[in-house]
Amino acid sequence: MGVLALQGDVREHSRALAALGVQVVEVRRPSDLDTLDGLVLPGGESTTIGRLLRVFELLEPLRDAIAAGLPVFGSCAGMILLAGDVLDGRPGQPLLGGLDVVVRRNAFGRQVDSFEAEIDIAGVAGGPVRAVFIRAPWVEKIGDEVEVLGRVGDRIVAVRQAGVLATAFHPELTGDGRIHELFVGMVEGARGRRAARGTPAHEA
Repeated sequence: MGVLALQGDVREHSRALAALGVQVVEVRRPSDLDTLDGLVLPGGESTTIGRLLRVFELLEPLRDAIAAGLPVFGSCAGMILLAGDVLDGRPGQPLLGGLDVVVRRNAFGRQVDSFEAEIDIAGVAGGPVRAVFIRAPWVEKIGDEVEVLGRVGDRIVAVRQAGVLATAFHPELTGDGRIHELFVGMVEGARGRRAARGTPAHEA
């Protein structure tokens, strides 16, 4: 499993995946994508990550990999990068796509407005998940193929579309590995389908 390692909560996501027995690869160059079964886009600063994707020549290879079916999980900034469109974003902010959603950047406010909440996540057993929101987005609009997994009040904060999972919050910061476990299950399902077709991981 890869973790995009340009900026943000790279170590925290890597630890959460390693705790589930997953081999983790830190992704910094296009060749790192070749053998991945799945990829995590960490929380951080979406415009900074977008700029670094261009600097490291990862933007187009990542877009292509996601469009070809590489399972991806994005938290906070990762959700923004996966969106089809972003409100209150920077002009020309690069996006990776993969989710038919419109996301509002910094929707819950600035750093001082950070908060935690207990929320129910569809597909996650064991009771509510403790969710940490830091300069978090929310989803304003979803397409027909997008499944809403969680809300805070009436605001959508967790979604899934096929092999793409996104949360507005930071599950990597709480020590609760259930969101990562959900994503690992998605990746294993996709890997099983590829094996049945005889398709290599990098040609998903």
